[in-house]
Amino acid sequence: MALKIRLARGGAKKRPFYRIVVADSRNPRDGAFLEKLGTYDPFLANDDPNRVIAKEDRVKYWISVGAKPSDRCAILLSQRGLCDKPEISETPKKSAPKKKAQERLKAQQESAS
Repeated sequence: MALKIRLARGGAKKRPFYRIVVADSRNPRDGAFLEKLGTYDPFLANDDPNRVIAKEDRVKYWISVGAKPSDRCAILLSQRGLCDKPEISETPKKSAPKKKAQERLKAQQESAS
């Protein structure tokens, strides 16, 4: 069973509130979970202590047992010093202009010089 520490969405429409939970990776996002580890309120300021609330001892326990935090959870938990911050790769290649657009840009730069 592959365990994940991830966010389960709650709250009203356009007003999200998240629970940090441990769940089987095959379960749906808001489906069954094993344990609630904390909460995350994205509407609070970044420096507000109630933005991310986590049970530190339980988070460390689940990580030691083999649960892997999702990328977003790893970022939130690393801010509290509970796990390592994931490496965020540079912008994906899909965001770069296509080949013909790059050629046009290069031609414009050469003609401007």
